[in-house]
Order: sequence, then C-alpha cells, then structure tokens
Amino acid sequence: MKTYNVGVIGATGMVGQRFMLLLANHPWFKVTALAASARSAGKTYAEAVGEKWSFETPIPESYKTMTVLDAEADMDEIAAKVDFVFCAVNMDKAKIRAIEEAYAKKEVPVVSNNSAHRFTADVPMIIPEINAEHLDVIPAQRKRLQTKRGFIAVKSNCSLQSYVPLLHPLKGFGIKDAAVCTYQAISGAGKTFKTMPEILDNVIPYIGGEEEKSEKEPLKIWGSVENGEIVSAQSPVITAQCLRVPVSDGHTAAVFVSFEQKPTKEQILEAWKNFQGEPQKLGLPSAPAQFLTYFEEDNRPQAKLDRMQFGGMGVTAGRLREDTLFDYKFIGLSHNTLRGAAGGAVLLAELLAAKGYMD
Repeated sequence: MKTYNVGVIGATGMVGQRFMLLLANHPWFKVTALAASARSAGKTYAEAVGEKWSFETPIPESYKTMTVLDAEADMDEIAAKVDFVFCAVNMDKAKIRAIEEAYAKKEVPVVSNNSAHRFTADVPMIIPEINAEHLDVIPAQRKRLQTKRGFIAVKSNCSLQSYVPLLHPLKGFGIKDAAVCTYQAISGAGKTFKTMPEILDNVIPYIGGEEEKSEKEPLKIWGSVENGEIVSAQSPVITAQCLRVPVSDGHTAAVFVSFEQKPTKEQILEAWKNFQGEPQKLGLPSAPAQFLTYFEEDNRPQAKLDRMQFGGMGVTAGRLREDTLFDYKFIGLSHNTLRGAAGGAVLLAELLAAKGYMD
C-alpha cells in the first residue's frame, strides 16, 4: 500500500490528540499538517496543547515542534500539504458542515469524527465492518460537490459502537425492536476526572442529543444506497437512554432485543463468533483480528478490564440471557475514543484507501 500525507483538523482537542497517537507510527499515513482554531495557530503543537494533553503517553517527539495552522484561514496551505484530512473540530454544526465541504471542494477527502454531516443524504456514515457498501454513494456526492477527488465520509456516534455491532450479525433473525441504555465515559465529553469534578460519586442522566443519535443513526447505517442517496431503514425500532458515568474510557450498553424468528442462545453466540467485516477480510492495519468477543463470566465485560480488547478496536459482550419482556438481553462494551472516535475514523480511512477512494 502506498503512503499518504495526512492532516488533522482539530488536532489540539481530546479526539485530535488521540488521532496524533494513532498516526505516530501508522504504516500508511504520515501526518504533514496540523490545524486548529485561530487561537492556536502559529504555535508549536506542544505549545498549543500545553497542559491540555489528556494521555499518559507523552506527545510524540515528531509532532512537538510542528506549527499549528489555522483550520480556516490556512486552508489552501493545508490542502497543498495533504492527500486527505481527519476532522475533529469543536464548532457549531453549521460551521463544521461549511468547513468540511470547503476542504472537499479543494479536492481534499475529509474523514470526519463530527456529527454535522451524518444525515447529509449522500455522505456515507460508516462502521467499516458493517456497511462498507455505503461508500458506493461517494461518486454521487462528488457530482454534487463538483469534485474529482474531494468528498466527505463520517463515522457514527461513539455510543453506537457498544451495541450496533452486536445487533448487526443478528439481523438475519429479523430484529423487531431493541432498547438500549448506554453508560458513557467522560472522555466522550472531552473530559478527564480533573476537568469534570462534578462526575465524581455521580451519574448524570442526560447527554445532549445522544439519545436521538442512538435511535436514528443505526437506521442510516442499516439503510441502502438508492439513486445517489442513502435511504435509512424503517426498522427495527430502537429506544435509548444515555447516561454519563464516572469512567475514564469505555461506553457500556445494556441491550434488550426481540426478533421475528427467535434464535437460540447458541445461534447468537455463533453469529457473534463467526462475524467478519470488510476490514478483517482486507487485513487493514487497525482492524481487530476478532471484531466481536463474548465473555462467559457473569461480571464481564468491564470497562477497566476489557476496553482495550485488540488495541481498543474490538467490541466485547457478555451476560446474554433470555428476558421476561424482550427475547434476550446482554451487555456490550466499546472503547469510545478508539473504536468509537479516532480509531474508528482511522479504520475508515484505511478502508477508503484500500478501496481506492484516496487516489
């Protein structure tokens, strides 16, 4: 595989920092441009991040002296330095939509961690193991944007990774409806225990916009490409509640599901064990060897023990059993800033590169 020059837009935030760590030794991608808001522009990356660095692993030496560019004012300079960009900016949605389209129109593919374009009809929202075929909509998007190379592809919300990958292999049994309660780590809000003291000894029962995303985004992921747009699936019905809990990393989900043709427990476990997606078949660098892992122990998965499964890119499950109201219930877990955010976006970029969309 050829190597690609990459920019990180929003490099100073928590997800941006995670991108920097993941890309430091990536076999295909080399970071050649960093960008953030105007207040960080002109500083070295080490100066711009300062005490906001969120990880125990230090800033990679190769990035420390790189000059941070202005994501908006220096767009032409950034576009000249890169083959594509990752975008993880913290702005209002209208501004994010404008910036991402502006980069795409400068013939720079955009792999976005943001939610702003998730429901743009010709923008694919990808969990690489589940709906890689949605990349087929990119030619229609390029036609709309009047570009040859430029396009936008997005990853889904971090909370989805803890239950949608586990429901997906069961679709053959006809999922009727599902209920999910997610218990979401503070890093999903870009926080640490130091910067979010109100979470200590506490559970916050509301995360703005999260429940709507958790109920609607799976239907786009399970939708189909028709006439140059992605048409969302009409079912299953999903209801969600999302809570912020005092956990550093790792989103846990309590999932309840009913089927048209109720499978046996053994059939569900077999479906999870045998499921492989396009990243596994292609051998992509960030793909977990085993996408879904089931624990037999009653007290697993646990965020502290299991969030780093396959480098944080695997999804884990446990406690599968019959339910008194639904057919089955189980627990899911995913690492929210790896599989759920930057890692999922890097895997998406690898898929795009392997499929030729970055050329």
